[in-house]
Amino acid sequence: MSNKKSLVLEEIYRICKAKKNFIFHNDLVKDVCKKVGFGNPFDATKLDSSDKLPQSFKDNNICLLHLGSGNHKFIQGIDKLYHSFESIQDSIKWTYKKSLLNQYNDSESNILSVANNQRILHHFLFDKDLEFENLDIKNRPKTYFPHRTKATLEYFFENEKIEAKNQQIEIDLTIEYDGIIGIFEAKNGTPKDFNIYQIYHPFLYYHNSNLPFKKIVCVYLVREKSKLQDKNNGDILKLWAYTFSNPKRLDSIQFLQSKAYILTQG
Repeated sequence: MSNKKSLVLEEIYRICKAKKNFIFHNDLVKDVCKKVGFGNPFDATKLDSSDKLPQSFKDNNICLLHLGSGNHKFIQGIDKLYHSFESIQDSIKWTYKKSLLNQYNDSESNILSVANNQRILHHFLFDKDLEFENLDIKNRPKTYFPHRTKATLEYFFENEKIEAKNQQIEIDLTIEYDGIIGIFEAKNGTPKDFNIYQIYHPFLYYHNSNLPFKKIVCVYLVREKSKLQDKNNGDILKLWAYTFSNPKRLDSIQFLQSKAYILTQG
């Protein structure tokens, strides 16, 4: 985390502690960002993994609960909002023919494009090889590209009811097949955990849709660069699947499965 971003969060916490009120609004974030000289107030409260928290927050077990409508709350309990990745259950050597743009950039969009084009997402989500050439186009899995939307979400976290009005929701990729909705979030590197909001808000957005779905599965994908020098070995794609046992509870995350796909040029 940048030093200025840490300073912003620590200053906001100091102000809240002095007022004995740990709920704050984005207006305060903007004021403190201007004071500290941090140029992106919209990024100040975006903390995708616990390692992005200021060190003082880690030392005192503090993190941010988003309340919607531009409001946030400091709470105790980092492990309540950040979920550690489980061990990989299975590793698969995935033979593929490298395409021209496969590793042209390291963006999250590129990660998902490669995994989608190589049908890794389909294999992981539906647990089988889909022979697309034998499927009528109407019966093939449908891919929906990244988008942002806003919705009002109502749910519980522990004993607190949250009414997040006009909550902005970011969805990296969605796949639908035979009534199963797969929601994908992607990152580079080796994060040890992730903020549950990243998959919960998209999950609840689709759950509230009244569509006749059978199941909603949230998949977190992490790309690791291969450490091997062999030119035939590509990246390693690690995927974890989750759902929520109680759709109206943020803290009901349930692990389903995990796999690693080792890309190998054939």
